[in-house]
Amino acid sequence: MAVTETDPALTRLYADFEAAGLLPLWTQTADLMPTSPRPKARSHVWRWKELYPLAERAGELVPVGRGGERRAIALANPGMGGRPYATPTLWAAIQYLGPKEEAPAHRHTQGAFRFIVEGEGVWTVVDGDPVAMRRGDLLLTPSWAWHEHHNTADRPMAWLDGLDIPTVAQLDAGFFEFGPDDITDYATPDQSRAERLWAHPGLRPIAAANRPNSPLSAYRWAHTDAALAAQLELEDEGHEATIEAGHAGVRFTNPTNGRDALVTMRTEMHRVRRGSRTAERRTVGSAVWQVFLGEGAFVVDGERLEVATGDLVAVPSWCPVTIEAATELDLFVFNDTPIYEALNLARSSVRR
Repeated sequence: MAVTETDPALTRLYADFEAAGLLPLWTQTADLMPTSPRPKARSHVWRWKELYPLAERAGELVPVGRGGERRAIALANPGMGGRPYATPTLWAAIQYLGPKEEAPAHRHTQGAFRFIVEGEGVWTVVDGDPVAMRRGDLLLTPSWAWHEHHNTADRPMAWLDGLDIPTVAQLDAGFFEFGPDDITDYATPDQSRAERLWAHPGLRPIAAANRPNSPLSAYRWAHTDAALAAQLELEDEGHEATIEAGHAGVRFTNPTNGRDALVTMRTEMHRVRRGSRTAERRTVGSAVWQVFLGEGAFVVDGERLEVATGDLVAVPSWCPVTIEAATELDLFVFNDTPIYEALNLARSSVRR
């Protein structure tokens, strides 16, 4: 005999379910198994012209040292309920280091990178190896690597930090450890030891073992710029080299296995010709883009977001995104695709 939702017996059953810590599947299916992703994160843009002055003010008021550890200001997506997350899986922040300042060593299970929009004069020391940080460079700090920073210049420097903090938190896998209170190496070499060993295109040290994360600590802008320029030059010559017309792109990879440079995050650089518009793409998993140089617009799920140098854009899972270049547009992006690929959950679509 069928019962209605107002039947007293059914009401008692649901109350007993709740008392026993149970929920019936038939009332939860829409939330547990939606027909397509329903991201909590929203498409959003953070303006560099607003971020940098706030970082400067923090530099005047907030010291760097034990306790605070880093003067990093996290991007809080308006759809994430006040959490300091750019997306449900990605953490992004602007870190600011004043003239002659030092950030002492620590390490954590969260993987990290730094991307530099402007400035120089800071060295990060990764597992004892001093690495110069310069405009356009991608610097890696893999999971559980010791790292510290020191500014040798008379000017401050700010950069983008990207980490997998939300993913590690969801998995209850976070560990953190303090290092020495003082900087362990004040050397300022032009090239780190890791670069001297690994930064030779197509050449791998025979004695070196495979590693899950890339052993190359720095991916230099000069190499990235040349690779993007070459793709567009080849396109002009009639050869297939670009993602699509007017759109070049490179991925930062681990030279020991050809996979992503970091296990949990994919990092790429894109160049879109002036006046070009990319195809509309959807991807399971979220992304954060930063404009390295130029002006244009992101159209995310129908919302148009005008962008300029330094601006950051959050693109939630399965939201259609198109990029328009008002000038030549150089873009850095990191996303969580490696996680979805490892779990066989990756899916994408392109509409031209």
